[in-house]
Amino acid sequence: MKNIDNLCMNCFEELTSGSVCEECGFDNDTPEEIIYLQMKTVLADRYVIGRMVAHESDAAVYMGYDTQLDKVITIREFLPKGIAVRLEGNLDVHIRERYRDSFDKLKASFLNLWTTLVKMKNLSAVIPTYDVFELNGTAYAVSEYMESISLREFLLRNPDGNIDWDTARIMFMPILTTLEALHSNGIIHGAICPDNLLLCRDGKVRLKGFCISEANTMSSALEFNVNDGYTAIEQYDNNHKMGPATDIYAFSACIFRALVGQNPPDAKSRETNDRLMIPNTIAEKIPTYVIRALGGGLQIYPEKRTQDINTFREQLSAAPTVVAAAAPVKNSKAVPEKDPVEEEEHYKGYPGYDNQKSNSKSKIVIIVLVVLIVIACVAGVLVAKNGGLGGEETTSSTAALAKYTVPNFTSAGYTQSDIENNGAWNKQFKLTFDAQYSVDVDEGIVFKQSINAGEEVDEGTEIILTISKGVQTAEVPDVGGLTLEEATEKLKEAGFEVSSVEVYNDGGYTPGTVKANYGMAPSAGSVCAVGDEVILQVYGEEVVTTEPSTESDSE
Repeated sequence: MKNIDNLCMNCFEELTSGSVCEECGFDNDTPEEIIYLQMKTVLADRYVIGRMVAHESDAAVYMGYDTQLDKVITIREFLPKGIAVRLEGNLDVHIRERYRDSFDKLKASFLNLWTTLVKMKNLSAVIPTYDVFELNGTAYAVSEYMESISLREFLLRNPDGNIDWDTARIMFMPILTTLEALHSNGIIHGAICPDNLLLCRDGKVRLKGFCISEANTMSSALEFNVNDGYTAIEQYDNNHKMGPATDIYAFSACIFRALVGQNPPDAKSRETNDRLMIPNTIAEKIPTYVIRALGGGLQIYPEKRTQDINTFREQLSAAPTVVAAAAPVKNSKAVPEKDPVEEEEHYKGYPGYDNQKSNSKSKIVIIVLVVLIVIACVAGVLVAKNGGLGGEETTSSTAALAKYTVPNFTSAGYTQSDIENNGAWNKQFKLTFDAQYSVDVDEGIVFKQSINAGEEVDEGTEIILTISKGVQTAEVPDVGGLTLEEATEKLKEAGFEVSSVEVYNDGGYTPGTVKANYGMAPSAGSVCAVGDEVILQVYGEEVVTTEPSTESDSE
């Protein structure tokens, strides 16, 4: 076992001169925020904590060193943002009172996720995790450390910014087996993107960025990080259910990025303009079956998307079963759903394209004529039923306004866009919108309506719908050095709740004042929800120690 006192807390090589490591350049005198475990902390009498690498939605990630196996590792500490903090000098995490029940449930999800991943450590496209344990009021997962670069970095280093399908196939196809196994065990990754696909030294591509399922949607109480172009619509909008198709969307987007050289548009914008353009010079180098597979994987709505990894794998490899299944479609009279990948862009200039386009126009003309004939027939029937155009005038007066039942606009997570795009509702009612902050409802979701659901109202009645502006936030003011009373008043004016803990005073500080450095959790300058608790560390009375007498007592 190495002497940890003389190790770099980033790469765990021996320090040869001063605090700056000659191997990796890390300055080991860099202070760590009090919310995180301090460097050289030892967990379970085995794992040495190094520098904090990242604080993700549900966990802090540290470099680490396994003293038993003598190797560098990574350690994840369950530390959900905004829910758990740590006070100076304490290893145990501090849970905000309002979140205590949620913390326990989320910690159980964390333990379940990483315990499952331990059992699956032999999968080729995951970084092996080999220990999970509880300590310090929270939970930890220990994984091997692998030198790597991200797919995004790899593509940026490529002169063209993209790669051909033969190269991409070797990189991406093995990951599908791992994804299939994860899905079979109830794990949806939920954050596949070029930053979370790692190219490792052994030549394999591996997934990182696993987090608990509760952190994978905007409706979560946890922070949700959107990966524009890779986040599926169901992660924005809880009207759609997450499942294997969620990962298929993100994985298809990664292949699209690798082949085309640019991110696909984000899913929200594609609801109004569903076009994924591939330049001709690139499209002609991509096999047609790959473009079709990406079209199925990148459908906006999950219920229309390719549903399972096995089917997606066959589509990407043009397996015989897929070719056979696709053959009858050519003779079918049903109109296939249009792929989101823009057809004209990657078939333009191909033999027979112009004829296909002409035939399509002819079919459209025929369809329009048929529709007009049907409309004329229906109109004739209506005229006949009413005795012809010259029949007797109706004896009834002008009809009264129609009555409509008010829908429940707050029940299904509707957004303003959802409602504005519903033609029936906008014909029946006059719908207007306002906005208010809400701690319980996600931003952009309707949570109040001026007329109760189920009431019958006249056509054109105005209904005011209230949209959530999300949680109101404010910056935590710096109250270091102030008295507890002054600090409390300033924080409450900003909308925060305040609690305090007393810390040791060696006589160098004024009793009853807030510790100036790292004396607040969350720290000064943090942006937090109005109403959140800020914990202050306040100096107590000076502690005076009495030196023991050096003279012996007289007999």
